[in-house]
Amino acid sequence: MAKIFNDDNTEFYKKEREVSEYSWSSIADINERVESKNLKFNIRILEPGKYSYPYHSHRNSEEIFVILEGTAKLRTPEGIQEVRAGDVIFFEMGPNGAHQLKNNGREPCKYVDIRTDLGMDVCDYPDSGKVNILPDFELYEKDTKVDYFHGETNIKDIW
Repeated sequence: MAKIFNDDNTEFYKKEREVSEYSWSSIADINERVESKNLKFNIRILEPGKYSYPYHSHRNSEEIFVILEGTAKLRTPEGIQEVRAGDVIFFEMGPNGAHQLKNNGREPCKYVDIRTDLGMDVCDYPDSGKVNILPDFELYEKDTKVDYFHGETNIKDIW
């Protein structure tokens, strides 16, 4: 069954974060109202002066932004550029797909965020050196990376 979402049948809620620069509005529980097996999506409103998320990439998810209204600045490994209503932006998996939006304009920027969901993803945050394991939202710092057999040398004592 087709599900249609528009301004007449949806309600946006404001997502406040611990760091006030990262806040946006989106449709409440939109993914629970559809029966998608491999896609997640939302319609977001990014207010002037706000950032979407910290600069990040996905190891196991492709993502697409469709800019519906307004303008924003898009940060990628290639630099910063302006995006505007009508733009469709694809982000590949891995470091080359790193991205972040900032609304530098005077009007809200409304966009659709569509991403594949294969059950598990890992996000890398180049600015802070963090790794996020999703969907559990487990955050770690990369500088604590250890060897595969770290802590596994006393196996005979266990047996």
